[in-house]
Amino acid sequence: MSPPAGVTAAAFAAPPDWGTLSSAMDLTAFIRAVPDFPKPGILFRDITPLLADAAALAAAIERLAEPWRDARLDAIAAVEARGFLFATPLALELGVGVIPVRKPGKLPAETIEHEYDLEYGRDRLQMHRGILGAGDRVLVVDDVLATGGTAAACMRLIEAGGGSVAGASFLVEISPLGGRDRLAPHRVEAALVY
Repeated sequence: MSPPAGVTAAAFAAPPDWGTLSSAMDLTAFIRAVPDFPKPGILFRDITPLLADAAALAAAIERLAEPWRDARLDAIAAVEARGFLFATPLALELGVGVIPVRKPGKLPAETIEHEYDLEYGRDRLQMHRGILGAGDRVLVVDDVLATGGTAAACMRLIEAGGGSVAGASFLVEISPLGGRDRLAPHRVEAALVY
């Protein structure tokens, strides 16, 4: 493949400097506000434009990684399903593995589970039994922190599996919903706060 007109072959072949892009990029420009979704009165923060842009996605992963570089993590717990989108590249960036935390019936081997309350009912999360070593330091990763119910359930599941919760990291935090308080005393980091 040839470089575009006006671009030298050397510049075309060089990988982008994602770190420089990360600090300069306005990620809010890639978060679409969708009024009245999924129901009237809700302003939904849509991350799909960010996911569709390679530079924005790379910048987001860099921002998610930065606060945890010296945290001595052993694993990242990825919350189904959008958490998977950020947990895997983040784990690669931090040099750790990924533990999928899923809805019931999605994991093939023996699982442990945690049941938790939602605004509209109850739900459950599962992870494989024995996937964590005793005291493994685990970071919970998801796309959005809203009320914190799912992340808190994931934290309880990690503890029940013998791990230690290092904290939680989110692309977007919806601050007025109080999720950060619900996750206390754990450390919480978010790339973007609304």
